[in-house]
Amino acid sequence: MTLATACGGGGSAGLPGGGTLPGQPKPTPPPHGLRRHVKHIVVIVQENRSFDDLFHGFPGARSARYGYMHDGTRVKLTPTTLTGPDISHVWRDAVNDWDHGKMDRFDENPMGRGRTAGRYAYRYVAPRYVKPYWSMAKEYVLADAMFPTMFGGSFTAHLDLIAGTTNLHGGTAEVDVPLALPWGCDAPRGTPTSVIDTSRNERWGGGPFPCFTQFATMADLFDAAGVTWAYYAPAVDGHNVAGKVWSEFDAIAGVRQGSDWTRDVISPPSSVLRDVAAGNLRDVTWVVPDAQDSDHAGEGADTGPSWVSAVVNAVGESPLWNSTAIVVLWDDWGGWYDSVPPPQLDFRGLGVRVPCIVISPYARHGHVSHTQYEFGSILQLMEETFGLASLASLRVGSGYTDARANSMLDVFDFTQNPRPFQPFAAPYARGYFLSKRASRRPPDQE
Repeated sequence: MTLATACGGGGSAGLPGGGTLPGQPKPTPPPHGLRRHVKHIVVIVQENRSFDDLFHGFPGARSARYGYMHDGTRVKLTPTTLTGPDISHVWRDAVNDWDHGKMDRFDENPMGRGRTAGRYAYRYVAPRYVKPYWSMAKEYVLADAMFPTMFGGSFTAHLDLIAGTTNLHGGTAEVDVPLALPWGCDAPRGTPTSVIDTSRNERWGGGPFPCFTQFATMADLFDAAGVTWAYYAPAVDGHNVAGKVWSEFDAIAGVRQGSDWTRDVISPPSSVLRDVAAGNLRDVTWVVPDAQDSDHAGEGADTGPSWVSAVVNAVGESPLWNSTAIVVLWDDWGGWYDSVPPPQLDFRGLGVRVPCIVISPYARHGHVSHTQYEFGSILQLMEETFGLASLASLRVGSGYTDARANSMLDVFDFTQNPRPFQPFAAPYARGYFLSKRASRRPPDQE
């Protein structure tokens, strides 16, 4: 019986409160092979999909055949495409979906105009529409226990992907989104954010202007150690954000107001394809898609899997392949059903499970990792690779998750010879992304 079959029900089968799944060993300390063989880390961030939504029935992974609605109705998961309407996915929706581990209120997620998602939230994307993702997962490593650091949507998720915390002071943390675009130091004067306290009470509009000095980011560690980095993100117009870039570093005062902004925050995202071809890959790279190449529901586009393939293929077909590890993940669950209750490690979360794929010449072949990861695990991998201390060592702010997170080193086998790369087939080729016009819209507004 496969794990997919064994976990075919709703939210009753969950992870323990911390650590790894039952029977899974704790990862070992960094092997010498990591720093010898990995010189570049690329993090490709897609939008708004739960694990069950993208990898329903994947062999060996924990996925569900059905779920439960708030009234106890058992709902069979049914297939759909990438192009349907969006579902609300803010903090309160995620906490409601979780429902103290019962994972049974996804049907109540709003969909606008007074409607709720109902059975629509219990759909999954048929594998033929995301074939590149399944091909990557079958060839390399699929993690079926990756959780965002906190409940909620893209703004705090992207903060955690660069800082490992959203803590401010006095037992509060950022939540949801700033109340005006753009999300950062370029927001209109007086724009508030929202916060939650340790009792999970939300104060909508009760947070500070989104130009943060309250915590450190990986940029601080990298700049101090001479580790080069880049954040590829789309430029956006409209909503009073003309000429701005949808980058989480816009919300970090030390980056937005310093030389890093013009040197290390790069737009459009397709620039990464040219830079890799020219051999100009930084030590650490984040890549965020244009809105029309996002997996965000409601976009009416199906180019997301091809976009990710274009970036992966660009690295794989370059001389940089043998020294690169690529992490592909989705920033939040997007309101879609997931069957595995996220362990609650603090008042922020963990949030609803998302997919994660690790691609590397040293990644295990066709492996499903059941180790419990969180977004801090990715930051820890960066620290392990470049011999850096944790973010807490900078003594700025609190609540960092990189030190507590489980290591991702169990996805690698440095005793094997580096595997040659075979490009992934996709409906849209690399040239399509190099030649298309940017949408100039934010990939997400929640």
